[in-house]
Amino acid sequence: MKRTRVLYLEVADKIKADIFSGKYPVGSMLPTENELEEMFQVSKITVRKAIELLASDEYVEKKSGRGTTVLSNRPYNRLSKAASFTQILENSQHEVRKETLELTPIDLAEEDPLFSSFGNQAVRFKRLYYLNEKPYIYFVHYLPKAVTELEEKMFHQESLYRLLTQKGYAIDQFSDDFSAVFLSKEEQAILKTTEPLGMKRIRRSLTEDGQLVEYSEAIYHTALHPYHIDYET
Repeated sequence: MKRTRVLYLEVADKIKADIFSGKYPVGSMLPTENELEEMFQVSKITVRKAIELLASDEYVEKKSGRGTTVLSNRPYNRLSKAASFTQILENSQHEVRKETLELTPIDLAEEDPLFSSFGNQAVRFKRLYYLNEKPYIYFVHYLPKAVTELEEKMFHQESLYRLLTQKGYAIDQFSDDFSAVFLSKEEQAILKTTEPLGMKRIRRSLTEDGQLVEYSEAIYHTALHPYHIDYET
């Protein structure tokens, strides 16, 4: 392994990447300390500090005599204790599915607000979430050009944040702004509704150094189902 960073951080990042990729699914056990020592060619104290870091971010749980269990595979796990809205819907026995509408590289002019973050090109990713087979959330994401290196099928299968993590974008913070909006004719057609109002959420996701890696606008057909947040204690 490279020695340009603190070793336990390297080990923690590699284990975290393996959790995100599905190598270590939620509920599974990580390799033993001895196995991790051999795998990474590091000391026992380095392995233990890496596991402690992952445990502090609630990705794993270590129990004496039982090993280390994977608790979460959410890339933004440490950012918030709030469950995602789609998780809430699925846990409420609603059927949720998503459909990709567009995945297109776009040119940005210098006067575009996103130019300072993405440069002269970005990727526009549109998708539609269905709730019990009725159109419910219309998303338009703007992402760095580098995500075009990923296979298109991955956008149909994977979490957006897991994809960004795979491209090396570690999201450190995100902000959400909500407002009631009048739906455009296009939005009404996509959501298959004549309702005049919906809820708009604008999200900005940033890395630790303040780089914007996601700007998204989501329109919720709240007449179909209200937006809801559950916070863990």
